[in-house]
This record gives sequence, C-alpha cells and structure tokens, in this order.
Amino acid sequence: MSITTEMIKELRERTGAGIMDAKRALEEAGGDMERAA
Repeated sequence: MSITTEMIKELRERTGAGIMDAKRALEEAGGDMERAA
C-alpha cells in the first residue's frame, strides 16, 4: 500500500510524532492507521 501525505498528517495529529517517524510507522504497519498509532 502506498503511504500518502494525508495518512502521515493524520497519524501526526493523532500521535504528535515527527514526519519521518509517522511515515516509518505507517510503512511498518502496512498502511494500517490503528497499528501505526
């Protein structure tokens, strides 16, 4: 699954993580927002 900037933005708003941390978490979770959080 492709990680979009919108997904990164949403995860950052939910967790307060940095851009690269949010992107890495989403990539490791396969785009699953709940697992990434």
